[in-house]
Amino acid sequence: MIKLPRWRLWMGMAVVCSGLAYAQPTTVTATVTVTNEKRKPDDASNVVVWLTPTEGTLLPSAGAARISPRPRLVQKNKSFEPHVLVVPVGATVEFPNRDPFFHNVFSLFEGKRFDLGLYEAGSTRNLVFDKPGISYIFCNIHAEMSAVVVVLNTPFYATSDRHGEVVLHDVAPGHYTLRVWYEGALADALNALTREVTITDSTSTLGALRVPAANLPPEHKNLYGRDYTPPSPASPAYVRP
Repeated sequence: MIKLPRWRLWMGMAVVCSGLAYAQPTTVTATVTVTNEKRKPDDASNVVVWLTPTEGTLLPSAGAARISPRPRLVQKNKSFEPHVLVVPVGATVEFPNRDPFFHNVFSLFEGKRFDLGLYEAGSTRNLVFDKPGISYIFCNIHAEMSAVVVVLNTPFYATSDRHGEVVLHDVAPGHYTLRVWYEGALADALNALTREVTITDSTSTLGALRVPAANLPPEHKNLYGRDYTPPSPASPAYVRP
């Protein structure tokens, strides 16, 4: 057996320790401002920011992933809570009905196409989102209900609060593609915000992100591609809370 001088052993250990320190995950922040041509809205919430590792940057193993409760999109007071839900690919999302009447949750746009059918108060339906994409969620009974499920193939994502603050936890140092999504923005405007970034233990901010909003029409059709039928007061599915 070859014995190395003690100083060489110490240098080797220092290099290993230095590498481990550099690889430690860090918290990354950003500040989002949502603007349009007329005014600057006070509420800058529900802007999704995420980092997709580029070549040479490894994702954490499944065992190292943060454990969190199963995500939920709750139906309550004829609305979905939260309005924007971000989940990783493969996540099972719960759709509990907390209203005292029926709901019928569906999506026919882009990401996951599905119809959970009509289900009563107090019951829950589950759905696996098995590919990345944007799913616009509606209720086939109540036209005013809408939500969005954003499915990502990276664990490094966050949603802004009403002040535009974004915090991404446990980001591994490396090279990433920064992407932004906002429901009220056009695709070209969002694509213009895409850029390459490098995260180290000394660079913990993505800076200021300005998201130009557009006046998008909120109208949508029902599950069958037709206009919604006016509610009937005699139907338990339409009972007001």
